[in-house]
Amino acid sequence: MTESPATLEVAVLGAGTVGSQVIRLLEEQADDFAARAGARIRVVSVLVRHPDAPRDVEIDPALLTTDAATAIDGRDLVVELIGGIEPARTYVLRALSQGISVVTGNKALLAAHGPELYEAAADSGADLYYEAAVAGAVPVVYGLRESLAGDRITRVIGIVNGTTNFILDAMATTGAGYEQALFRAQELGYAEADPTADVDGLDAAAKCAILASLAFHTRVGIDDVEVEGIRSITAEDMSEASFFTQTIKLLAIAERRVGEDGREGVAVRVHPALLPTDHPLASVAGAYNAILVEGEAAGRLMFYGQGAGGAPTASAVLSDLVAAASHRVHGGHAPRESVYAHLPILDPGSARTRYQMRLRVEDRLGVLSDVASIFARHGVSIQSVHQRDGRGPGQAVIVIATHVAREADLRAVAHALSQSPAVREVASTIRIESDDPRSVVPAAD
Repeated sequence: MTESPATLEVAVLGAGTVGSQVIRLLEEQADDFAARAGARIRVVSVLVRHPDAPRDVEIDPALLTTDAATAIDGRDLVVELIGGIEPARTYVLRALSQGISVVTGNKALLAAHGPELYEAAADSGADLYYEAAVAGAVPVVYGLRESLAGDRITRVIGIVNGTTNFILDAMATTGAGYEQALFRAQELGYAEADPTADVDGLDAAAKCAILASLAFHTRVGIDDVEVEGIRSITAEDMSEASFFTQTIKLLAIAERRVGEDGREGVAVRVHPALLPTDHPLASVAGAYNAILVEGEAAGRLMFYGQGAGGAPTASAVLSDLVAAASHRVHGGHAPRESVYAHLPILDPGSARTRYQMRLRVEDRLGVLSDVASIFARHGVSIQSVHQRDGRGPGQAVIVIATHVAREADLRAVAHALSQSPAVREVASTIRIESDDPRSVVPAAD
């Protein structure tokens, strides 16, 4: 006669879009999860702020509590889906200090307090899992933490925020302006009423810090990430990108490279960038996420899938929950924090990148020479120049793509151009990310 599997008690902190789906799936697929984990996984408490609030999934009122101690203490596993720093940090540390394994989807908390949480987990022997913190259902955390543990990662670049990708995709495909595309994203539920964290790049920066920490075995926090959002991107920028067979994406980029002092370090940044339409990330549409990981042995790998939403994110949470439950039953633990490399965070100004600048100038003899001299004075080489008539008589538009140069020098060029009497306006300055520097060419007629 087969013995019934043991039962593990789970507390779910937060019963919003993701938390409700986690509870639903645990109930509907209880037998499957028991078979995978070696124990029944039973939700016994759900921490909420408002027990009477309407929810997408019906939850037994007897499970609901507003008291953290009642919800957490004595449980086997805790799932934290509250978001933000506090009180989530206090709740997670409360669980870990008791040896309770924690599964979280909280990228802001990890980017700000990851080392503290890792240390608490190690001290008590608990697991800390966070696959859902970076790209929803996309298993990139597992890929970096475990599948690629035997490789030396050199670069991680990706689209890790579905809201901004939806907005930029809508602008590219419909010709809408930023505000119009944002409003549509809010109508469909892809963007919050206050979209600041998404459109200003803060959400992507937190995820970039987590990915960099995993990839380079170095502690990287959100304050280490150079951040620029998408508010300045216009319909004209999108039209120009199409003319040059490009598109614009908000990218999170973490790379290992040699700094100006000759030492190897880590560079982390989030910003909009031009991609040629044949780049693997260029075709990522809607609210999807995609991350390219480059390793010395494995080469280039791409992780792609739904980066948000209740059910997709719940899938990542449940994957972690099964792993943590299995460790409770059979022994073992999640990978601990790996920061042996201790690489320095490089100065953002030392980054090597390319710019595409769109200038409005007077259409007169000598303007191109004046503009070119500014680039030369700052040691920036021009890769291509495209000129056409401007909006009015006596005006012209010049689009200049640079060769790779220091970020600080490129910024200095942009500032000098804005002060030059030869330039009426620096209409746009966008970085270029491309495998092939020859890719910045106008589309065929």
